[in-house]
Amino acid sequence: MNFIEPGVIEKQKVKIKNLLPEIGIERARQEIITGLMSEKRTISSKYFYDENGSELFEEITELPEYYPTRTEKNILQKIAPELMNRNSSFEIIELGSGDCSKISILIDAIQKSNLEHINYIPLDISKSAIEKSANTLLDKFPEIKINGYVADFIHQLQQIPHSGKPRLICFLGSTIGNFSKTESTKILHNLSKGLMAGDSLLVGFDLVKPEQVMQAAYNDSRGVTKKFNKNILNVINTIIDSDFDIANFNHHSFFNREKSRIEMHLVANKNCVINSPFFSAPVRFEKGDSIHTENSHKYYLSGINELIANSGLVIKNSFTDSNNWFALVEFTNDL
Repeated sequence: MNFIEPGVIEKQKVKIKNLLPEIGIERARQEIITGLMSEKRTISSKYFYDENGSELFEEITELPEYYPTRTEKNILQKIAPELMNRNSSFEIIELGSGDCSKISILIDAIQKSNLEHINYIPLDISKSAIEKSANTLLDKFPEIKINGYVADFIHQLQQIPHSGKPRLICFLGSTIGNFSKTESTKILHNLSKGLMAGDSLLVGFDLVKPEQVMQAAYNDSRGVTKKFNKNILNVINTIIDSDFDIANFNHHSFFNREKSRIEMHLVANKNCVINSPFFSAPVRFEKGDSIHTENSHKYYLSGINELIANSGLVIKNSFTDSNNWFALVEFTNDL
């Protein structure tokens, strides 16, 4: 998560450009400090994804309790042949790309003769995740071109040049659920503005289901989610030179029925004082004080229409699994 050093990595058919310095380390520090100083302390979930965090999340996706990934992949397997062969030449943009297991399903469905005309554009805040995915994809699909961006895709998507080819923008993994309804609506409205005739936007939505299933997915028996949640303190220690000790905080996750979301928190298990040269004063935690690190909203299909009201987006296709646990919705712009 390099906010300081711009640069471009080029290797074979891979080009990765770091856009994070355009945001700048000062802005990242200020965002973190503002969250820690607020009455209800927060850390943005995007700071989960340093190299270790990305690896831990990849491990989470393979856990038996974590239904979203395997359910979404099953849907992708079914829809990929039709979705990926509408055009012989196009771009695939993946927001918050992470590991390449889902995009591999889509690329694998493309007719082999068309692979050389495909440009895959992953955007992720983790450089290591993009590099690892690029290497894996090139081994499997040596014909494709990869132009990755280390970026905060919420703020920097507009910097990705449009080639004029049709685009499939993938926003998978129910990442949209990490944002509030207001933020999600704004994100979808902004994505709508970038869609041209022939473009599609594919978004994953985690649906409301039995509460015990949702709870188990964020409180796994092996404790991987606990490690993932705590690692965010290591990440911000690096960015703001603070002295959080992860041993002083416990993982806490629960379903907030009123807001239809899983919430993840880190709860102080003892009184502690956190120092940073960027704090105006030390930050004090009493035992039981919480830092809110993530939301994962769960949707009803009827609520998706509310998110896109007056956005210009229209639903072209909606795909769910047999249990109606997860939905992949394809949007186009009502041009």
